[in-house]
Amino acid sequence: MSPGRHAVRSKVPFPFLIVGLALIAAIVFVLQSSAGDGDGAAAAGSTPVSPSPGSANQPTAGPTGSPSSAPSPTTTPGPINTTFAGLTTFRGNATRDYYGEGPVPSHPVIRWRYPTTGGLCSSSSDLFGTRVWCGTGWTGQPNVIQHANGSIEVREGAYDGHYHFLNGKTGKSMRPDLVTQDLAKGSATSDSDGYPLYYGGSRDNYLRVIALDRSKPAVLWSFNSRSQPGLMWNDDWDGAPLQVGDYLLEGGENSWFYVIHLHRHYDANGLVRVNPQIVMRVPGWDQQLLNAIHDQDISIENSVAFSNGVVYFANSGGLVQGWDISDILNGGTHYKRVFRFWDGDDTDATIVIDPQGRLIVGRKMEENVARPSSFPRDHHIGDLMMLDPTKPNSPVVWSMQLGGFEPDGGILGTPALYNGIVYATYTEGGVAAVDATTGKLLWTRSLPGPTWSSPVPIDGKLIVGDGSGSLNCFDISKPRIMPKLVWHLHLGGIIESTPAVWRGWIYVGTRDGGIYGVADPGTA
Repeated sequence: MSPGRHAVRSKVPFPFLIVGLALIAAIVFVLQSSAGDGDGAAAAGSTPVSPSPGSANQPTAGPTGSPSSAPSPTTTPGPINTTFAGLTTFRGNATRDYYGEGPVPSHPVIRWRYPTTGGLCSSSSDLFGTRVWCGTGWTGQPNVIQHANGSIEVREGAYDGHYHFLNGKTGKSMRPDLVTQDLAKGSATSDSDGYPLYYGGSRDNYLRVIALDRSKPAVLWSFNSRSQPGLMWNDDWDGAPLQVGDYLLEGGENSWFYVIHLHRHYDANGLVRVNPQIVMRVPGWDQQLLNAIHDQDISIENSVAFSNGVVYFANSGGLVQGWDISDILNGGTHYKRVFRFWDGDDTDATIVIDPQGRLIVGRKMEENVARPSSFPRDHHIGDLMMLDPTKPNSPVVWSMQLGGFEPDGGILGTPALYNGIVYATYTEGGVAAVDATTGKLLWTRSLPGPTWSSPVPIDGKLIVGDGSGSLNCFDISKPRIMPKLVWHLHLGGIIESTPAVWRGWIYVGTRDGGIYGVADPGTA
């Protein structure tokens, strides 16, 4: 089995003896990085980002780059699914900024746990050997489907290698599991047009298209990541596939990006069918990146984002890319890379696209391999950044440093944009609020680490899972002041997964082995 990622917070020895030489080379490195294919350095007038005195784990107070004068919106985009209610993919839509539907519970309790006893566990292998994994992991946000009969279905993959389909009000199974041969570790996607189709990957190498209109889930098509010539690094599928019309967009830990024409239809018996064809595949790296980082840890682990014909994704080497696929989505054959930026290091958090088309990007320090050549870039550009892809030679609108510079330090959870504020967790243990227009740090709240779970803002509240196994609810009705803790609910196990909020309920899995339904005692 190939190496896995994001199992436990690992500490891989770092070559500190050469850090000094790498930092001395910073100025030369940044000048070199600004050349070629739009790989711009920080905006003019920016200053290097350094750790705060006395602690590498404390956020810095100010941004780098030139703040944009464009006003930040005060509305939140809606879901990608418009003909039925639900949360059908990670962060709900193509720009990855739909968070579900309130209200948020005010006095929540654990209403159910699945399974009621024991855990969703199996044995799997990663860099550190073979061991037992339990529960759900990063990013692991459930789909929530509101059916016409009023029932709620929660769809979630887990570390037992199964995809589970649960009644959102009782936690009972609504249909048989879809069984894979290894961890079902990332987030999956339900068809946003209402076809009874489910799209998800597993560490058993396979990306699957699954029919849900049979007596049990049926795999209609699968693609083995190891069948890709030129595979790099790994075989998993962490990102939630993005379904746009009759096409599926997905990046793999084999370091390749795919567009798949699904050809969805119904047969004479009324059963859903597909005839998928891969119509575009491109490597998520280029030689310039390999020359910069000197390793092959370049997997695509985030869920791709899409806006105005351009798909955006990043990889574990820090390469942020935008590809114009508008012709492909119209049945053509042409595509073109229109944006390239190297942010310096491991960029697994999903890119969020704001209404002006700018990109909110989170980065962390690589933990699987030593990467000293990235240190100057890491210190020059903060780990939370706003990029403007219309200015490819100088795209950094602002950047600021939230996490530290030790292995795995920085941002792994996907930032959230809500009412002009960017909310981001940082792995060392905390959540921060940043002005989306200026990049100014507004506040930070410490939490038990590691905090890998993505923050969920909804109805003036912010839901954040933490490393102690607790859900925390903060009042962000006045987002520029330190938020009050509204409630705190302990579930057990590290919460790496992202909660799904839906009409008074919160659904999330933890590393203790269970998936939880949380609501106020009287919520139906």
